[in-house]
Amino acid sequence: MWNKIKVFLEMIKFEHTVFALPFAFMGAILGSVVLNGHLPSWAQIGWVTLAMVGARTAAMGVNRVVDRVIDKKNPRTAGRAIPAGLISSKEALFFIVISFVLLFWATSHLNALSMKLLPIAVFFLVFYSYTKRFTWLCHIILGLTIAMAPMGGWVAITGHITGTSLIFYFSIALWTAGFDIIYACQDIDYDRKAGLHSIPSRFGIATSLMIARVFHALTAVGLLCLFFMTSLSIWYLVGLVISYLILFYEHRLVSPNDLSKLNTAFFTMNGVLSCVVFVFTFIDILWVG
Repeated sequence: MWNKIKVFLEMIKFEHTVFALPFAFMGAILGSVVLNGHLPSWAQIGWVTLAMVGARTAAMGVNRVVDRVIDKKNPRTAGRAIPAGLISSKEALFFIVISFVLLFWATSHLNALSMKLLPIAVFFLVFYSYTKRFTWLCHIILGLTIAMAPMGGWVAITGHITGTSLIFYFSIALWTAGFDIIYACQDIDYDRKAGLHSIPSRFGIATSLMIARVFHALTAVGLLCLFFMTSLSIWYLVGLVISYLILFYEHRLVSPNDLSKLNTAFFTMNGVLSCVVFVFTFIDILWVG
């Protein structure tokens, strides 16, 4: 059983939870300070963390089960756990059910609005895995799904959706869609051959990288809007400047003729960016407080 758990966590790249979790914390802390005037309790942060872990684990597990046939035919993904026979679909489904139970349990300890929105969240956590079969807008749908992390954190603590939380939500959605477009460039040939939909397979690599740049520019604008819509100050701006430099460097790593550094651009840079924005936001809130 322990070996299966290890295989499952490796299959879903559990360590990549760092992409969204810092933004969930940021949503929780910023929302609490803006609407409640104080930091959330440790208990609230704990439930948000468990809900996030459950949601992300379930979503990635569903994605691996749904894509198992596609992954087996793609040379890049044929070595993943299910196609390679390291874990069965039934075993993966067992862990997915546990993850959804964890999500429901954690959410039940938050507030009424969180529970009301939970069915919508679960729908998107499952639905996005199917979208590349029929629309090249799959990257945007993935962005809207992952961006439920900061919105979920905000709602979990405040019980409200505000204009500020929506700006935050769409900023992270565009950030996610942008780096997912970059990541999808490596599968352009296979996607076209298999009849799968993506922005790279539809528009080509050069245009796709340009679209990703536009999305990330809009992300930069959205995160800057938070500065004017809240009491955030200089430390937040310092974090933004660093995050802008990270985005710039990320796009410098890839070009239509050279995708060799794509994994660095996708995994390393985006993980660092989310942590940087959260840490400097937290420092700013503590400093102002």
